[in-house]
Amino acid sequence: MDERSGLAVPRSLEEACDPRRLALLVYDMQIGILEQIGERDRVVGRVTEVVGAARAAGVRTYFLRHVTLPVELMGISQLRMWRGWQRAERAADVVSPFPPDAAHTQLLPELRPTDREAVVDKITMSAFEGTWLDIALRDCGITTVAVVGVAMEIGIEPTVRHAADLGYIPVVITDACGAGDAEAGERSLAALRFAGDAVLTTAEEFRSVLSRASTRT
Repeated sequence: MDERSGLAVPRSLEEACDPRRLALLVYDMQIGILEQIGERDRVVGRVTEVVGAARAAGVRTYFLRHVTLPVELMGISQLRMWRGWQRAERAADVVSPFPPDAAHTQLLPELRPTDREAVVDKITMSAFEGTWLDIALRDCGITTVAVVGVAMEIGIEPTVRHAADLGYIPVVITDACGAGDAEAGERSLAALRFAGDAVLTTAEEFRSVLSRASTRT
């Protein structure tokens, strides 16, 4: 650890990922969203591996889920966004694409949360905006958040940037993240790498760090 003013500043992935101070965010691994991901099977496989490693190490795990309001309750920003995504001519043509109870809104069955995990529903791209996530993490003394899931260019990049602004160390497990548009996903990764706030790693490296931490406790 590097030290300054009585603070321990991690230098490495291993120093940042103390399981007692680490949370895993599994972003939008929903049936209907994964249908839009070109490398679906690879992403599902890697995310499943990471979730298994986190569970084995006792890492607090939160599953994010994107839901949409009834159109009668959508505000201007929501109507504009979905008008664009749905290529609708008018706001009156927008439909609510991810109602909470719809089959395609649900998480993949193989990633069903345990009774020791939680699902965070959101209507925003950042997992922290308008949700209880930050309160829960701070109350548990979490300092690092690792992120996996989809889609990199839509919600993961905003979540990682927001995490850094809130004072967390974001860890992006790059091969356990997918993109709806591959080029846009690469641009997001490049931007995060350039900014330097996030630690970028692989599923194998992350699992190795958790495995070594488990043997020490």
